[in-house]
Amino acid sequence: MKWFLIVPATLIILVVVYFSILGVKSRAGSAPGPVDGQLQPCDPKPNSVCSMPGNDDQHAVEALDYMPLSELALVIREMGGEVVVEQDNYIASEFRSGLFGFVDDLELQVDKNSAVIHVRSASRVGYSDMGVNRQRVETLRNLVGERR
Repeated sequence: MKWFLIVPATLIILVVVYFSILGVKSRAGSAPGPVDGQLQPCDPKPNSVCSMPGNDDQHAVEALDYMPLSELALVIREMGGEVVVEQDNYIASEFRSGLFGFVDDLELQVDKNSAVIHVRSASRVGYSDMGVNRQRVETLRNLVGERR
């Protein structure tokens, strides 16, 4: 009878410890940043979205209409993000989950030729994000739309 309590409790503890370690690990990284003036493409895992050409349907999102990055930085902060890099044509920001403190990166890159802002939102660790990064981009899009 005692085993029926010990085994599930042990499994729960192991899962909590595993996710806690992943949360700490995610805080050690940083956004990948642009390469040759473009945001990095998404890797195959379903935990990121990007508006740059070359991403499959699972990872693709629309670019944002152009808006000064300084205004987008304000919106990111209102959403609970921390802007860690703010340059003329690039922003890198971090969002943390509540329970385990997982860090996701949100990057914005101005495309002057198309007059849009490309966006990439990705989890630093793990496999699936349960749609959190796509939702974050859509929330950003909606908040930007309200400011126009």
